[in-house]
Amino acid sequence: MTRALFTAWLLLAAVPGAAQEYDKDSALAISQAAIGTRLDDYRLRDIHGQSFDLARLRGRPLVVSMIYTSCHHVCPMITRSLVDTVDVAREALGEDSFSVVTIGFDWKVDSPERMRQFAAQQGAADTSDWHFLAGDAHTIDALSENLGFLFFPSAKGFDHLTQTTVVDRKGIIYRQLYGVDLDTPTLVEPLKELVFDTPRSAGLIDHWVSTFKLFCTVYDPNSDRYRFDYSIFMTIAVGLLCLGAIATFIVREWRNAH
Repeated sequence: MTRALFTAWLLLAAVPGAAQEYDKDSALAISQAAIGTRLDDYRLRDIHGQSFDLARLRGRPLVVSMIYTSCHHVCPMITRSLVDTVDVAREALGEDSFSVVTIGFDWKVDSPERMRQFAAQQGAADTSDWHFLAGDAHTIDALSENLGFLFFPSAKGFDHLTQTTVVDRKGIIYRQLYGVDLDTPTLVEPLKELVFDTPRSAGLIDHWVSTFKLFCTVYDPNSDRYRFDYSIFMTIAVGLLCLGAIATFIVREWRNAH
């Protein structure tokens, strides 16, 4: 049903003179329906014009942002907001904990050179493991459908959801985030869940270290930063001491009774 609805929208957009009206509810439904589906591999081009396969980013969580470079308001705001939030996320989760891709969906205009310029204009050109990518019509249409990202030509350029997609390390779409200026926890919390979700097969110590990090890395709204909350360990320590005291008391009373 989702694929058919998405295709119908694309066909409508391609018909000259057709009554074209962006429907946000339908776009949101398509976006949400993509959660839990696998993101296929797509061959795109980086800012140097070289082939770039999305599959090479598997193994770590991935943040996907779809923009068009001739947008002068929303898309730049989304990207500049991501620059700040990605910086906070990597400070909290690790510099190499996840990857980011920004993909130009206006395939007629969004060439590798235009994507390079866009990255520089938004202050993201020097951000590590952030790839600005271009694609041909077929690839962009297939990728957009896969992501549940609906874009619709309009007099002002394109109508589309302000959507940021979080993909897990296996390539499964995990979360759809909406908004021009995402607040820090909105992006970092799902990434934290994915980054610290270390499987038991990775080793018991690694698993428990990741579990502690998951629950002990907390957001401080005053600094707009994440920090390690040592008070949780103090609470656990006090709890263990109390349990130890109770156990000692019970054993002592039992011995006195016998």
